[in-house]
Amino acid sequence: MKNHRLSKLAVAMGLAMLPFTAVQAQEDAAEESANVERISVTGSRLQRTEAESAAPVQVFTAEDIEASGLTSMELILQQMSASAGFGGNPTSTYWVGGGWGTAQVNLRGLGVSRTLVLLNGRRVVNGGSGANASVDLNVIPTSIIERVEVLKDGASAIYGADAVAGVVNIITKKNYDGFMIEGRLAGTEHGDGEERQINMMLGASSDRGRVVLTLSYRDTDEVNMADRAPCPLVERTTGQLSCSPSGSTPGGRAVISSGPDAGQIINFNQDPGGDPNSYAPYDPEVHGSNSFPYLNAVNPVSTISFSTFGDYRLQGDTYAFAEVLYNQRRSNQTGAPNTLRNIDFAADHPSNPVGEDITVLMRRLDEGGGRHFDQEVNTWRFVTGLQGVVGDGWNWEFSYNYGRNTGRDGADNIVNLQRLNQVLTPSECGGDIPCSTLLGADSMSPEALDYILFRIDDNGGNEQRTLSFNINGDLTENRHGYIPVAFGVERRKERGWNNPDSSVVAGIMNTNQQEPLSGEYSVTEAYVETSIPLLSDMQFAELVSLDLAYRYSDYDLFGSDGNYKVGLHWNVNDNVKLRSTFSTAFRVPSIPELFSGVGEGNLTTSDPCSGWDQPSADPVVSANCQADGVPEGFQQQGSNILTQTGGNINLQPEHADTFTAGLVWDVDWVENLQVTVDYFSIEMSNAIRSVAGSTKLSACYNSEGMSHQFCSDDTFTRNALTGEVNFLSAQPDNVANEKISGWDASVFYATTLAGLDARFNWNLTYLDEYSIQPYEGAPVIDYAGKLTGGSGSFARVRSDVNMTLRSDDWRFNYTVRMIGSADDINASPGDIGASVSDVFYHDVQGTYYLDDNWTVQAGVNNLFDKSAPYVRSWTDANTDTMTYDLMGRQLYLKLRYEF
Repeated sequence: MKNHRLSKLAVAMGLAMLPFTAVQAQEDAAEESANVERISVTGSRLQRTEAESAAPVQVFTAEDIEASGLTSMELILQQMSASAGFGGNPTSTYWVGGGWGTAQVNLRGLGVSRTLVLLNGRRVVNGGSGANASVDLNVIPTSIIERVEVLKDGASAIYGADAVAGVVNIITKKNYDGFMIEGRLAGTEHGDGEERQINMMLGASSDRGRVVLTLSYRDTDEVNMADRAPCPLVERTTGQLSCSPSGSTPGGRAVISSGPDAGQIINFNQDPGGDPNSYAPYDPEVHGSNSFPYLNAVNPVSTISFSTFGDYRLQGDTYAFAEVLYNQRRSNQTGAPNTLRNIDFAADHPSNPVGEDITVLMRRLDEGGGRHFDQEVNTWRFVTGLQGVVGDGWNWEFSYNYGRNTGRDGADNIVNLQRLNQVLTPSECGGDIPCSTLLGADSMSPEALDYILFRIDDNGGNEQRTLSFNINGDLTENRHGYIPVAFGVERRKERGWNNPDSSVVAGIMNTNQQEPLSGEYSVTEAYVETSIPLLSDMQFAELVSLDLAYRYSDYDLFGSDGNYKVGLHWNVNDNVKLRSTFSTAFRVPSIPELFSGVGEGNLTTSDPCSGWDQPSADPVVSANCQADGVPEGFQQQGSNILTQTGGNINLQPEHADTFTAGLVWDVDWVENLQVTVDYFSIEMSNAIRSVAGSTKLSACYNSEGMSHQFCSDDTFTRNALTGEVNFLSAQPDNVANEKISGWDASVFYATTLAGLDARFNWNLTYLDEYSIQPYEGAPVIDYAGKLTGGSGSFARVRSDVNMTLRSDDWRFNYTVRMIGSADDINASPGDIGASVSDVFYHDVQGTYYLDDNWTVQAGVNNLFDKSAPYVRSWTDANTDTMTYDLMGRQLYLKLRYEF
């Protein structure tokens, strides 16, 4: 292939939206190896002479990461314009499923389990506190990273399950000779959120082998939520926000349930020194409590990591290689004191001063203090194998990949409800069991607190074993060029488990009851991939290549499945390149989705057949209830129905069709100016979702002739005599459909400005559609342009602009990141916080090279101290903590010594 002007730039930027510092690294690498090396990029296992692909790939180099001023992988990836929704980070850790403190990436907003994370092209074990569905990015310190390649396209035909939204491939440093040590100190101008980091790296090489060892330590302090948002805010008066205290009060909020005052809401004494028998009509402004001082806006995380990567030439072109990674994460969170709910006190109870039966609706146990949650997660990853070259340039590799993580998730100051009942019941307390009351602030005695407050500890883990063989080379040659081919086989086993504290399993603690979870599955796979040159050296076709890939997967739980990918790469001329792909992708159900212990609970549920024979009943519902044998005069007894929850062993893989099409344009009249535009579309079917029991019953009986899928015996059954629902499932099912589409664009420009190397890069993602149909026949929910409360932001526009100026002695970097306007999906137009305007964050950094060994770096993130906007259906701190910055202006300094 000819070497055109700007070809190296085109190679790098053709990967789509390539950060500008990546270009220089790609150019240097190409100059060193252009004559002897073929390379592969994420999204393909083929060895190519150029790093061009029909699929869009974004690359971050180590220099990009350093210039960002960020020290955690999740924040780096979540600030990509292609990220959306909820990924999990120190700000939003209260909302992370599968283990607080876990950090993930969420490409396109499709969910963390639909983005595949690789390390050096191989899978990484899922992480968290046990039986998790995605990789915990905390295990990968930024100090070991050479570059990160992000494929924004489905890739199940190449890598197997989970690559629905895309692939994040983290490439570690392997070519390093010398020693490096650096220290970094950061903090906010508020004097909190301090961060300390130390990284060391040692590398050596010879003509037979090379080895790199790294050691990293990172420790961050908390930021209290009340320091960023003093209290929860709501719009009580039109156009005005005011504090909205919680109804969980230190004195106890109760309802009188008998006598002439039945239904009256009262609150008991709030003054620790006041009359313990006093109470008054409940007034939220007087009695309500504020939980924000007990919570953190940013939660502390501490990690220590060790890694080593090396290879050694055994003989000829055969090498042995090994990778070892160990990471320990310690994280913790704070919580408000226990809230005790729905506790009955009879009129004759000795501690009841009302003289009537009462039910304490909510009582915050301030005497016991706030709750504390902590995690310790240890992760090991070991890879070893052989690789070499045989025949006429055929590259082969045989590898074994083992990963395991174990986690402990603990909490203290948790109330044992069984013991609480003993303490409050006169006939059961006395002697070894202290008697006490909880009516009124500070009324629980220290002895009673010692008796009822406990620490609980859960433990769990994940394990992954993979054995694989891959080979690639040139199969043949036609008149337009070589036809490379890659194929291989893989055997993988995934296992996960979680063991809640025995008291949690028994359901006697003031927390969600859980059952032990354990499960595993295995898969055997084979794939083949090729790229066929179709045209070359024509007027409008310098080169046209057709990329093909197919992967066959055979699961012990799900049977067999096949996925394919077709890509077209069309070099129109030196300056214009067109690319397009169509592929199928899939995700297998996670261990918790499959094997979460099946439990039963009396859940609030509405039976549509209650009163079906009344004149006011819907005729479709009436006809269906009668046909289903529901007796005349049937009325639902109570508001609860025994409902089955938990995992569903009958789940099947989700499927998706992915399409991308794009343009790479090297502007021929402006040197070093490039524009890329890519369209993406993903349609998912049989997506896994849990649907509430009331919704399932309603959908069934409102369908003509009970034709809905929720009418099956797997969903619910009725007692043949009474008509009551005696079995109802709210377990997850393959019922949802999701569609997402939009555009990615970037502009890159490199020039000389006042004698300095200047580089400019602009990236943008426009989300045109993200619609979810939770089940067949349900109304479609549109997420595009919305803030979704617990699922994060799906702003239509996300963008970043980056500028770098460089001389021989220093480098200056300036970044502006924008999160576009969005509407609160749960708010009404005109409400305060119903919509959020564009939010801009500015980051600045400078690096000075003192000499050949010493480097000093300083920077400011969120330069203008942009506060998080108010969101009406906020998750915490009156904002969407999954999207907006709560740290405020952060300053940092880093010093490095290297030889």
